[in-house]
Amino acid sequence: MEDCIFCKIISKEIPSRIIFENEHALAIMDAFPSVKGHVLVIPKEHAVNIFDATEESMVEGFRVAHKLAPHVRDAVEADGINIHMNNGEAAFQAVMHPHIHILPRFKDDGHKPWGHIERSNDEIEGDAARMRENIA
Repeated sequence: MEDCIFCKIISKEIPSRIIFENEHALAIMDAFPSVKGHVLVIPKEHAVNIFDATEESMVEGFRVAHKLAPHVRDAVEADGINIHMNNGEAAFQAVMHPHIHILPRFKDDGHKPWGHIERSNDEIEGDAARMRENIA
């Protein structure tokens, strides 16, 4: 897509710090990192997010994330890794092209990505029932 920044990075119209590339995906250093060593894995097939991307594209993107995660962790001497993907504006997706974040984590780094809400067992079971129904 001609106005997609990630498509321009994939086609090398815009420079980036590439750490890995294969025929399906490109992995680059995030230009605006959330944590030290923040990497983006970008499937080469254009889509907006996981909702319209092909299964193959997503599988290949996560395959690359799986391959790179231990190398990213070791390179920055992290204690762990978060693998994260934002899908839709409500989920803080800023670039409308699928991309997977590899976020190195360090003990006591202060980065708190998750909160918790109160949900009763009945509410959780109701959510699960609707999901099972939608899947079927």
